Amino acid sequence: MENAQAENQTDTLTRDSKEYLSFVVGGEGYAIAIASVREIRGWTDPSSMPDADPCFMGVINLRGEMLPLLDLAAKLGLKTPQINERSVIIVVEIGQNAIGLLVDSVSNIIAPPAEEMKEPPESAKNAASNFVSALTLVDEKLVRILDLAAIVPDEVLDAA
Repeated sequence: MENAQAENQTDTLTRDSKEYLSFVVGGEGYAIAIASVREIRGWTDPSSMPDADPCFMGVINLRGEMLPLLDLAAKLGLKTPQINERSVIIVVEIGQNAIGLLVDSVSNIIAPPAEEMKEPPESAKNAASNFVSALTLVDEKLVRILDLAAIVPDEVLDAA
């Protein structure tokens, strides 16, 4: 009976919500769709690339693949934190491309119900907030759901 209840809860959860990987950037809570996450890895020093967008830190070698590394804090207009042993690279796939996102730390996987996802207020929209597709509360803390395609459009990925 408990298994049937657990399966029912899981079915309801997947129907009514999506799963997101939550993390901290610039001391604030953010999340991205878990389906776009390929892997999470520790910090690796990147090799710089000339004439790259200032948000791109360079490239890292990921098992023979040269992967561009984006400083997510810089892209979001936040203060870039000091890189330390908790710094993490989230490798994501956007369309046919992969990119590494530097974040302060990874929190957990969240699955807020669809009815708890709110659009950002119109009055709060600016260039950086166009990257935020939704807002939700997790343990009474605001988490901003990011739109990866808006943060790193294909033409930027191709150039990187």
